[in-house]
Amino acid sequence: MYNVEFTHKADLQFSKLSVDLQQRITNVLERIKINPYHHIKRKEGTNEFLLRIGDYRAILDIRNDKKIIFVIDLGHRKNIYKK
Repeated sequence: MYNVEFTHKADLQFSKLSVDLQQRITNVLERIKINPYHHIKRKEGTNEFLLRIGDYRAILDIRNDKKIIFVIDLGHRKNIYKK
């Protein structure tokens, strides 16, 4: 099972969201801990992955050797791709 860790940036973005949306994101992240590659797809042109959570997206970096999923960026789908 993988561990999920937030970068400082993603943690700030997460804290600005509503409580019900935070709970939804937490539930999805708990689900992907077991088999993350079943729920994500690779972001084109990078080594990062995208996780869809309704209208929100999480950009992830997965370290298989340490079994860690890093949440790099978190935001609404209309803004997340502009970065």
